[in-house]
Amino acid sequence: MNSEVRHAAQVLRAGGLVAFPTETVYGLGADAASAEAVARLYAAKGRPAEHPVIVHFATADGAFEFAREVPDAARKLAAHFWPGPLTMVLKRSPKAKDFVTGGQDSVGLRVPSHPVAQALLREFDGGIAAPSANRFGNVSATTAKHVVDEMKVEFVLDGGPSEVGIESTIVDLSGGDVRILRPGRISEPDIEDLLKMKIQKKTAGSPRHSGGLERHYAPKTPVVLVPSHALDAEIAKRGDAVAVLAFSRPDERVDYWIRVPKEPRACAQRLYAALRELDAAGCGVILVEMPPESAEWDAIRDRLTRAAG
Repeated sequence: MNSEVRHAAQVLRAGGLVAFPTETVYGLGADAASAEAVARLYAAKGRPAEHPVIVHFATADGAFEFAREVPDAARKLAAHFWPGPLTMVLKRSPKAKDFVTGGQDSVGLRVPSHPVAQALLREFDGGIAAPSANRFGNVSATTAKHVVDEMKVEFVLDGGPSEVGIESTIVDLSGGDVRILRPGRISEPDIEDLLKMKIQKKTAGSPRHSGGLERHYAPKTPVVLVPSHALDAEIAKRGDAVAVLAFSRPDERVDYWIRVPKEPRACAQRLYAALRELDAAGCGVILVEMPPESAEWDAIRDRLTRAAG
């Protein structure tokens, strides 16, 4: 793996693209200091130019060089949750250019914990701009095979299946308060407990961010969210041309049924691979049983709601 990491860093220095594992999902990386490399990244994903990318670093000190203001709350979050599945949006320093910020006065920063990501970031010794390694709006990749099946990339580092399985929590600290822009494994109560303060709600004026569009994380097959009590009737109404993602045991009327765990972390780890598998079944629709209405399921409800568009 050491030689592969060195080669991946060389590809990045030459302006190429490298897919690499993080604990959340696989990222598609480019040199965050190179306008040409980041332009290639946007083109490879089909990503709108005004949609910012998250910049990854090996350490908090490195990440904070891209911020011109680092409030105490950001330092507390970094000390507790970095390396880990947390992205902080801070006011950008001159090092964070328009081509990674989408032209905004803020930048998303993260220090991932995956050992392969850490090895790459240390070998590269700089910021790596890295959205998820899939075409824009599609289901995120949680294995190297998912990346290879969907994209043409100069090099793919295989670090096994993603441990978390959904994207990082995004916390905005660029406006003087603390707001969650995207839920993830690190929950709102986790952050409130650490900071001893109430987290504010996202507003229309909050920074644009990864995963912020109404339709995102979406298979090609239409997704319909169904309350648990209505799943049986919905299957009966639609006939046999359905695939189902649910917490309950398979129904013999349905050929393509994936049962996901009732524990939120285990469900998140399985979610995207399951959606990709059901998407490949060639059915007319994917019915998804809605998860519970509780805080620990916020991130999964967010992903499924956007997948349904």
